[in-house]
Amino acid sequence: MLSLLPSRTVALELFGFSVHWYGVMYLLSFIIAIILLPNLQRERNLHLTRDEWLTIVSHAVIGVILGGRLGYVFFYEPRFFAQHPFQILAVWNGGMSSHGGFIGVALALGFACWKMKISPRRLADLAVVPSAIGLALGRFGNFINQELYGTVTRLPWGIAIPGVDGLRHPLQMYDMLLSLGIAGICYWHLHRVRPVKPGRTFALFLILYGVMRFFLEYIRDQQYPLIDLGILLTRGQLLTLPLLFIGILLWMWFREVESDQ
Repeated sequence: MLSLLPSRTVALELFGFSVHWYGVMYLLSFIIAIILLPNLQRERNLHLTRDEWLTIVSHAVIGVILGGRLGYVFFYEPRFFAQHPFQILAVWNGGMSSHGGFIGVALALGFACWKMKISPRRLADLAVVPSAIGLALGRFGNFINQELYGTVTRLPWGIAIPGVDGLRHPLQMYDMLLSLGIAGICYWHLHRVRPVKPGRTFALFLILYGVMRFFLEYIRDQQYPLIDLGILLTRGQLLTLPLLFIGILLWMWFREVESDQ
């Protein structure tokens, strides 16, 4: 009836139903968001009830799952899913895009802000802290599944991947630790930097994540051909550049915005 850790990708099986590590990490991320957001809201002068925060997080859940899956479908495997459209629903087989997740969450939270008459900039500032923690948990899930690993390395902390030649950079752990660092920096900016200019913490997150993801791609084992735009870029780098540019533009745009707290 109940089987704990039946495989590397599955955390438990209950009455024939498999709970994957991805699902566990998503659940932990959303629980952390529900706990953190009501406590962070005073940093941006919001006064929402726990039920209202639960509604907002529920929107984010839908956004990250739909956006992450559709992002993977369109950014990475459009030909395969065009030929096998029903496989789009098979999220248990893996295949989520962090860039698609960003788009999905942005649209979902934008809708929640419009519906609940909340400042999008203030909400975005708060959301980046649990979002960065969620990204870290997602990479821990990748580490458990032994996927998204790095290139061959001779460093003493290289990891062996079953069926893959050579010791590899534990790219998932690099990403996890750096994402936690981004969460810490964004919390410091949210809590300490005054006067408050709503939207700047969000812009800082986009910049930090964009820089991190762009450079980590250089030691990621690539499953897709490089893209030649005068310089060779990975698919992840190409998708990351808009996030980085948007972050820089928002940082500059919000520079002259005065606090209304």
